[in-house]
Amino acid sequence: MFDLSRISGFENASITQTDTLQTLWGGYGELVRLHLCNAPTSSVIIKQITLPKPKVHPRGWNTDRSHQRKLDSYQVELNWYQDYANSVSLYNPVPCCLYVEQRDNELVLVLEDLATAGFPLVKTDVSLDEAKACLTWLAYFHIEHLNTQPIGLWETGTYWHLDTRPDELEALTDIPLKDAAFKIDQTLKNTRYQTLVHGDAKLANFCFSEDGKHVAAVDFQYIGKGCGMKDVILFISSCILPERCAELESELLDHYFEQIKHALGENQLETALEIEAEWRPLYCIAWADFHRFVKGWSPEHWKINKYTEGLKERALKVL
Repeated sequence: MFDLSRISGFENASITQTDTLQTLWGGYGELVRLHLCNAPTSSVIIKQITLPKPKVHPRGWNTDRSHQRKLDSYQVELNWYQDYANSVSLYNPVPCCLYVEQRDNELVLVLEDLATAGFPLVKTDVSLDEAKACLTWLAYFHIEHLNTQPIGLWETGTYWHLDTRPDELEALTDIPLKDAAFKIDQTLKNTRYQTLVHGDAKLANFCFSEDGKHVAAVDFQYIGKGCGMKDVILFISSCILPERCAELESELLDHYFEQIKHALGENQLETALEIEAEWRPLYCIAWADFHRFVKGWSPEHWKINKYTEGLKERALKVL
């Protein structure tokens, strides 16, 4: 059991209940909620990561490269919470980091429980307005970290970027996409406007307020430098049905870029317009980049569909 007395202000706290929320992907540890008494808050979240190499991977990609990528991702997340998270703006809330501990084969993060901070809900499907709330969070996050150097984070954010996925590229049978993979990657890396991308901005990593109008984000294992469109496409892929994506594409992108303008303020409207002029055309490029990973990783995946194939074709034409 974790010793709460290590945390400033929690010296007299005691644990009244422990809830295991989930086992981490690949068997690397677990996420638990500790219910407390005699503490500054009624509960905290502990992310406990054990580092020995697991024997089985859910999709058979149990390689040393896969293992090292996962180890690096947990170190990046620890760095994020230790060095960045507690200074993030109120416009794009994340859990406060209460305590970090690093041992030879274990990492421990003690985090604010977002359920006690006004974000108690996790959703498996969302209304259009709720999806827009997540895009608002992303827009403000991207502006807050515009041109930030990713010290201690991934040099290239997201879990699917080309440098870390040679196995999936080798397995890819879509030859035109395979041939364009490097150019797609370089196009996204060489944008004038770079920011920190969340790197795994799927719906499951957002927590909602009771009214669904505001969100906070969790799970920063793949945060690093990149074009904001990478987060936008991953989020849309996670919660908008493929048959509705084409219909909603313009509306969702319009909302995101409108929030970019709000985040920058009236005095920087020209910068907002420059970001939109550069990033909006990269929507199909960013999705083609993700599509390259998915098709190599799991060729029968539901995220491979008419809409995503169409985006790939758009990307190949404009490269």
